[in-house]
Amino acid sequence: MLNWNDVMRFARDGNPSPDRKVVKTAAEWRMQLSPEEYRVTREAHTERAFSSEMCSLFEPGVYSCLCCETVLFDAAEKFDSGTGWPSFTQPVKTNSIAYRLDKSWGVTRVETVCNTCDAHLGHVFPDGPPPSGLRYCMNAVALKKATHA
Repeated sequence: MLNWNDVMRFARDGNPSPDRKVVKTAAEWRMQLSPEEYRVTREAHTERAFSSEMCSLFEPGVYSCLCCETVLFDAAEKFDSGTGWPSFTQPVKTNSIAYRLDKSWGVTRVETVCNTCDAHLGHVFPDGPPPSGLRYCMNAVALKKATHA
């Protein structure tokens, strides 16, 4: 189980190697994604809080990266954070997400990206529920829900 110390170590010292890499040009991503999906996943923007019904869905299944379909989270790790974005306590695999220090708003945060295709997913914070204490605050538009792995 990952904890905040693991996240910070990855962000500072380097992320685990992904199982595979998906690399496309900006033009290829634009053909695949809607303008909003592109803005969030490829340009690291954030969707409006409470703009997706995904926050209130808790059925079993998995959440994958919208861009490359890498499985990122299991619904069993999803919780209602009250923030307006889908939140999870752990990724499915240690190497499914990469971490980057983000100082864009005058504070240091940890950005989460898909370790396979570098899609911006959201941020992770150390204020989640036990036992990990992590809150992966994700953009719903960056995720694709499936009923099985």
